[in-house]
This record gives sequence, C-alpha cells and structure tokens, in this order.
Amino acid sequence: MKILSLFSNIGVAEAYLEDAGFEVVLANELVKRRANLYSQIYPQTEMVCGDITDEEIYQTLLRKSRARGIDIILATPPCQGASRAGKQKQYDERNTLIFPVIRAIQDLKPMYAFIENVPQFLETKVKLNEYDILIPELLSQMLSKEFDVDINIVNTKNYSVPQTRERAVILVTRKDIEKKWKIPPVDPEVVSLQDVIGNLPPIDPMIRDVTEDELLEIFPHFYKRKEEALGISPWHKPPEHVKRQVVTMMHTPTGCTAFDNPKYYPIKIDGDPVSGYKSTYRRLRWVDPASTITMDNRKISSQNNVHPGRYIGLDEGGDVMYTDARALTVYELMKVMSLPDDWPVPTNTSESFFRSIIGEGIPPLFVKKVFEKLL
Repeated sequence: MKILSLFSNIGVAEAYLEDAGFEVVLANELVKRRANLYSQIYPQTEMVCGDITDEEIYQTLLRKSRARGIDIILATPPCQGASRAGKQKQYDERNTLIFPVIRAIQDLKPMYAFIENVPQFLETKVKLNEYDILIPELLSQMLSKEFDVDINIVNTKNYSVPQTRERAVILVTRKDIEKKWKIPPVDPEVVSLQDVIGNLPPIDPMIRDVTEDELLEIFPHFYKRKEEALGISPWHKPPEHVKRQVVTMMHTPTGCTAFDNPKYYPIKIDGDPVSGYKSTYRRLRWVDPASTITMDNRKISSQNNVHPGRYIGLDEGGDVMYTDARALTVYELMKVMSLPDDWPVPTNTSESFFRSIIGEGIPPLFVKKVFEKLL
C-alpha cells in the first residue's frame, strides 16, 4: 500500500512502515531543513518541499499522488496551536492546517487516512463559513458522506512504547472499503525505562562552567564513561549542564524533585532559590515509562527530563549521592521514542535540532501497530 505523508517533518512517524510492508512514495514538508534531512533518511521517497496551502504546491501533490496511486494519507499537522505546552491562541493559524488535509482526502479519495495531533486538537474550534466549529464536527461534516471517521484518544504507553504520550488519532476509511480501520487493542504489559535503558552504564554530564580539573575532581571517570557511551552510539553523548544544577541532581533520588530537597534546593546563578513546578528538576522513575518528551528536553530545569540515576552511597558530608545527574542523551530519547537504533540520521545533524524533532514526533512503534491493522 502506498502512502502520502503530509507535514512529514524528518519522518519520525514513518520509521517502521517500510519494514511493516508499506511504501511511503511521496512526502510534503514546509521547512527546507527538515525536508532535506527527510530525504537523507528516506532517499527512496519523493519529497515536495513547500507550503501545502499554496495552490501550486497542493496541485503538485495531487498530480504526483494520482500518478503514484496513493492508498493512504498520513497527516501529522503541527500541534503547537492546540497543545497545552503552547499559547493556545484562539484561531491559531496552525489549527487551520486541518483544512488542506481534509481537502486532500476529498480530492484523492484514498482507501484510508491517518490524522494525528494532541488531545486538545479535538477541543479546538476553527472557522467554517464564518461560523465556529469544533474540529471533530468539521471532519464529520466534510467527510462523512464518503468516509467513516473513527476518533480516538490514545496513550502510547499502552502500545509497548516506553513513554506516556497522549495523542488524538483519527482513522478514516472510505465507505466502499470493507475493512474498517480501527485502533488495535492495548498491549498487556507496559514497557518501563528499566526495560529500554536500564542496561546502559552511567554517564557523567559535561559541566560547562568549570575547568577540566574541576570536572575531573567531581567526576573522575568522566572521559572513560564518555568513550564507553560513544562506543554504544554517536548519539549517546554526555549532555551539558551548569554546576549548580548538576550538584543539585547528584543529591536528588530517583523519581524525586530537587524542590523537595531543602539542602540542595535549586538555585539561580545569583544564589537565589528557583521558583518552579515540581515536574521540573525531577528524576524519572525506572519502573515507569518516561513522561512525555517535549521539544525542550535537554534541560534539567524543564519538565521530567532527568535520568532516573542509581544510588551510589554517601558523600563526605553524609548526604546521599546518585549517578547520571543529567538530562537523557539523544540515544536514550530515541529508545524512549521507540526509534530504531540504526535509524539513519546523519551524525553531523545538529543535536539541538534532533532533540526538538524527537520532542515533536509521534512514537513510530505505535504508528506501526496501527498500520499493521490494515494488513
């Protein structure tokens, strides 16, 4: 079955589809940097870089889709307009990108379509003929004559993905197709962080505001551990943090936040205490899936980003100490996102860029499980 991928970014969602027996033959992405990287990862897929709301680009996609015989549309429009992590501005222009998706479904009449976004997407209103309408009602009004529309909210942790990530998933089936597309049943066992990164040896963070001698005084095995990590993957590189944050997290137990640690409470550069939510400066738990990975996943001070760590004993003052006082590495994020270890991202890709892309994506193992329902 042949797929048209819209808002494809660098193709996180598509990582397992070829192995599952599908062929992504055509893709569309607005941002040239992302489109170029997509083409490096998926050289067999034709990429049309440009704005789908531009009529010339849209007609190009239609023409190429018809020539290729598209069976399925995969659409993951930007979620920032609806996401709670964004500003949630009413009538955000990004929310209107559902219209070209609907138009493409109407024009191409594929057998199936897969639309994915944040759960708040289903509570978002757009303008249709000057009237407000919720996106689920919009889909029903514009597609229900020719298509069955199945709307779901799922948590990817229920599909063998080691990450708690709620998504709205809309499965569209053309009415003349006997096999209707439905979300698969949940997996019986939840995959934890221990399952996917528990076998990796500890890594010390790079402390960017100290000298090398000071770094080695704090972490005598820094370079040995770094070399071992890079031997596992070029993306398993020690994250960089400032000393005050590292020291705070060295004394913060697994699953806990430093805001509950009066002696090693997070402080600013001037020594004043940090104010923030208890979801920040927080270590993850080994026994659970990771929390939702966000675009801002390189910071200790962002939400639920810190490695679980392991107890290593007491320091000279009698305070508990834990390993891995750092954010997850890119390699660990790939494991949490269920990306394959051998996903062919060029090693010269910017780490910060790659991190943000991982924070935007939908776990590809979940996508694979949904698409396998069509086989």
